[in-house]
Amino acid sequence: MLLSLQDATVRFGGRAVLDGVGLDVAEHEIVCVLGPSGSGKSTLLRAVAGLQPLDSGRVLLDGRDQGGVPAHRRGVGLMFQDHQLFPQRDVGANVAFGLRMHGVGKGQQGERVRELLDLVGLPGAGRRAVAALSGGEQQRVALARALAPRPRLLMLDEPLGQLDRSLRERLVVELRELFGRLGTTVLAVTHDQGEAFALADRVVVMRDGRIAQSGTPLEVWQRPADEFVARFLGFQNVVEGTVTGEAADTAWGKVPVSPGAGQGARSVLVRPAGVRLVAADEGLRCTVGARTFKGTHVAVQLHPSEGGGPRLEAACALREAPEVGDAVGVEFDAAEIVVLG
Repeated sequence: MLLSLQDATVRFGGRAVLDGVGLDVAEHEIVCVLGPSGSGKSTLLRAVAGLQPLDSGRVLLDGRDQGGVPAHRRGVGLMFQDHQLFPQRDVGANVAFGLRMHGVGKGQQGERVRELLDLVGLPGAGRRAVAALSGGEQQRVALARALAPRPRLLMLDEPLGQLDRSLRERLVVELRELFGRLGTTVLAVTHDQGEAFALADRVVVMRDGRIAQSGTPLEVWQRPADEFVARFLGFQNVVEGTVTGEAADTAWGKVPVSPGAGQGARSVLVRPAGVRLVAADEGLRCTVGARTFKGTHVAVQLHPSEGGGPRLEAACALREAPEVGDAVGVEFDAAEIVVLG
């Protein structure tokens, strides 16, 4: 294992912001740590980098305990959200900074800088002023600088957070391809699940300094561990229920669940795709409260007319979405329902 955190704990003012975290990252793996503000994800990154000492626990790189090893001797690359480029230096000097710190000769520096600028899509930009670069170009320069010393582990702190959405979506694909080509091991933190799911081999969701769930993007998306993870991923249709056999008794009535689902009192997630609209005199009667265009579909907010249950979100095809105020019926698809842990 290239990186191992063992019972890693950091306290600020007596409060554990990193609370006994255990995490392994294999060589060539891309791991993205997700979580809301204050969940401990950036503290985790800083602890691995050597910028934040642990109160207890260990950080191991290649099996070696990093306790007491300063940040500049850990052999990891770190790229911050605000890039932290040197404005008084040109692009080439920024990229070469880490190489100079490692005592690389000028000739080798120049060759490596040209190679990296080609790699990140900025060929011939070595003489350009940092201030003349766009946000996306500065992002690429910061990445080239972090990659220059050939770190075994590259760590990214909200790497695309300051960029507009279209640029983020394009760069995250390029980063995934680049890291795969280089065989780079990556530990990234972000609050953007779309970014994490597009980039990562494995997603780690944090809550209050602890790991709430770890798995492949598909595993986490399909089977959130609990209500916190489900709501963090943007799912609204979570309701308490009592599961008996292959049905859950909820405020929305009887909801079908998959065979083998956990029994008894449980939280139940119904994905929007599992909310099927039918005639108003069938199923659970609802009124359309709002509709939001999502590009590929329309998100329809439904208010149950009977029983006062929580509102439901349905994903409807563009041409089939009902209008605000319409009365509709709702049936549920068991394939899109998850009984949470």
